[in-house]
Amino acid sequence: MSATPHRSYLFVPGNRPERFDKALASGADVVIVDLEDAVPPDQKVAARATVAAWLSAGKPVALRINAADTEWFADDVALCRSPGVAAVMLAKAERADDLAALAAQCLGVPLIALIESAAGFDQLGAIAAAPGVRRLAFGAIDLQLDMNMQATFSELLFFRSQLVLTSKIAGLQNPIDSPSTAIEDLQEVAADAQAARRIGFGGKLCIHPRQVEHVNRAFSPSAAELAWAERVLAAADASQGAAVALDGKMIDKPVILRAQALLAARR
Repeated sequence: MSATPHRSYLFVPGNRPERFDKALASGADVVIVDLEDAVPPDQKVAARATVAAWLSAGKPVALRINAADTEWFADDVALCRSPGVAAVMLAKAERADDLAALAAQCLGVPLIALIESAAGFDQLGAIAAAPGVRRLAFGAIDLQLDMNMQATFSELLFFRSQLVLTSKIAGLQNPIDSPSTAIEDLQEVAADAQAARRIGFGGKLCIHPRQVEHVNRAFSPSAAELAWAERVLAAADASQGAAVALDGKMIDKPVILRAQALLAARR
């Protein structure tokens, strides 16, 4: 987990080892080897052994582990101490105590709390403040199942906004948005990612390598944004502290800070 927030997190099923290295070559900022939803119950043990044999310090990945109240949780946690585990995502995070206990066993590995239930949102502030938690992530599909919803992106704005606000208050990196279910319609993926960025998300989960490029682009400053930022800072420097306008708009401190942030995020 770098100081620069990661943009794209690509899931790869823990029971599909032939896909692991392909996922690493996808361009995703982070590959998440999934031991939870992508692996059927009768394959959990075998998948964990497969992942354990593949992990190495030279191939850092994140692990999504099963929820704390499942029979697989304890063995998943033991795997989290393996070389090459750069972050751990706890599925269905609902209790700060579970994350604190996980942090104590993971020896400093950053934690991502995946919020995907009403109980998780009810405890959102405590979860964000739990030891080891670096980032919150949104699981919109499971949340809708939990709450008997059939909602669009905008209809879940209430929940997304809570994640952004809580992350800011807790001093966490901007949260990670739920994956788009579209695999063929990449315009939808891009539109969802751009909308998430506009409301304060810093990255997005991906369920297919095709989505990665569009997510990375959406969460990176565009050429137009970078050009604007450079013009803002140039105008501010030239003014030597005096009031100055650019394109008919006043340049004040928040505008300058926004320009600096865009240039700092250039990749």
